[in-house]
Amino acid sequence: MIRGRVVGRVWSTKNIETIPNGALLEVESEGGGTVVALDIIGCAEGEAVLVTQGSVAASHFPNVKAPIDALIIGSIDE
Repeated sequence: MIRGRVVGRVWSTKNIETIPNGALLEVESEGGGTVVALDIIGCAEGEAVLVTQGSVAASHFPNVKAPIDALIIGSIDE
């Protein structure tokens, strides 16, 4: 899991049908790297979040083969 902070949104006017509904957010990790993660819980810019990556992120959507590599799974209370 990655602990990070939402630093912006990524806009995509075209995408494939198997991407689940949600926002694409840019998350900066505490280590300094950034990742684009799917947000299905409604996080805002500046919010501290937990991100999971890889097959765990994609397997959250059992009825669809979602091409998701990073998924926001929690908002950290500060």
